[in-house]
Amino acid sequence: MTRPAAPPRTPDAGAPRPDPVAAPQGTDAPGPERAAPPQGSNGSRPASAEPPQPSGASRPGPAAPTPEPAAPGPAAPRGGLLRHRDFRLLWAGQTASSIGSNVTTVALPLVAVTVLDTGTFGVAVLTAAAWLPWLLFGLPAGAWVDRLPRRPVMIVCDLVCALLFLSVPVAAVLGVLTVGQLLVVALGAGLARVFFETADQVYLPVLLRPEQVPEGNAKIQATHTASYVLGPGIAGVVAQAVGAVAALLLDALSFLFSAACLLRIRTVEKRPGRVERSRSLRREIGEGIRFVARDPYLRVLAVFGAASNVGLIGYQAVLVVFLVREARLAPAAVGALVAVMSLGGIAGALLATRLGRRLGTARAMLLAGALTGPTALLIPLAGPGGRLALPAIGGVLVSLGVAVGNVLKGSFRQTYTPHHLLGRVTVSMQMLNYGTIPLAAVLSGAIGAAYGAGTAIAVMTGWLALTPVILLVGPLRRRRDLPVAPELP
Repeated sequence: MTRPAAPPRTPDAGAPRPDPVAAPQGTDAPGPERAAPPQGSNGSRPASAEPPQPSGASRPGPAAPTPEPAAPGPAAPRGGLLRHRDFRLLWAGQTASSIGSNVTTVALPLVAVTVLDTGTFGVAVLTAAAWLPWLLFGLPAGAWVDRLPRRPVMIVCDLVCALLFLSVPVAAVLGVLTVGQLLVVALGAGLARVFFETADQVYLPVLLRPEQVPEGNAKIQATHTASYVLGPGIAGVVAQAVGAVAALLLDALSFLFSAACLLRIRTVEKRPGRVERSRSLRREIGEGIRFVARDPYLRVLAVFGAASNVGLIGYQAVLVVFLVREARLAPAAVGALVAVMSLGGIAGALLATRLGRRLGTARAMLLAGALTGPTALLIPLAGPGGRLALPAIGGVLVSLGVAVGNVLKGSFRQTYTPHHLLGRVTVSMQMLNYGTIPLAAVLSGAIGAAYGAGTAIAVMTGWLALTPVILLVGPLRRRRDLPVAPELP
């Protein structure tokens, strides 16, 4: 159950399993934070995470409690992590579930549109429902999971999601499938995702020694990024051949496979102590919020991520409706286009480190914002034939910018934030990032219901084009590199 989903992720989303219900990922989604970060002036290392989720959409990243000092996992034998049994199990489960989730990002809206004849607003509400748990439970989830062993939490979340997605084809066979059931599935899977991603982001250091974590992050991020291309393409082919409902079976099976892999892991995880459990939940949450609000760098990045997600998730929420009903594309073409739009995320994850070294991490962050915003204006120009190239180019550039931004942001946050505050700061920033997503989806759906999905996408991409201005308001424009530590008052 790794984090975000088809086109670009949400800023500051992390690299957890993409939301299996929401449309394409945004920034900070579940996201490229697992990729190897720039090793330039900020000396950052990969974030163990952040959308695309939706971009906000980013499998970007997500709310992780600060890992307690635990006994390091077993050292990898010669040959690297490929010979590390427990890592291979975690990696295999994450890969399968990530592909399954990205199948669902296209398949679920197709079920709503082609099977239940759901309107534009209804499809957008499905997206909002998938992200609503982040708004309601994002902040306390980090503190709650910090008091529990991570692996059992992840296994339970996988099994819950498997049952939820399995219920859709069963209900369809029985002739009782409704939009209401899809909403329940979206809400339930979204809630499970909150807890899974929160636990997932701090579980890798339990398995590996500190010097092994960068390699582990890079391998997991590589397969996550590839799933953004494979998943939608598979969904389109399966939906075209045997129907969109059948495609959801793949996601249910992927959750079961992930749970089975987690069950076979042998590494013993240290349980949180009594002192850790007794701390005030409200106090822990407040410390993280205050640190983000007072720091000029984290504050501007959090606001930029939240604003970007309004545009990213806003257009992604109605993208499938627009492509099917207004652009008149077949399901296979929809899946193929969404897959192509995600290709930029692969390039972004690979280029982020190099750009951070060559340009400086602050300047590379500004470049990522410029790629994410104005290029989105090509997406509403989609149409049959040669006009498919326009949204494809726009989507590639948007996902490229989102991926670069998520890697830089996640690495900066991990190395810049005091270690004892890292989990709470991550949760606070992601809550702000993800909190705008349900509102954006509902707003986009309302515009689409009143004026058409194409108009909704034009409005949302227009908003997205303006968001890079936020980065110019903060201190980034005056620096080559992001700082390595907070400035003393």
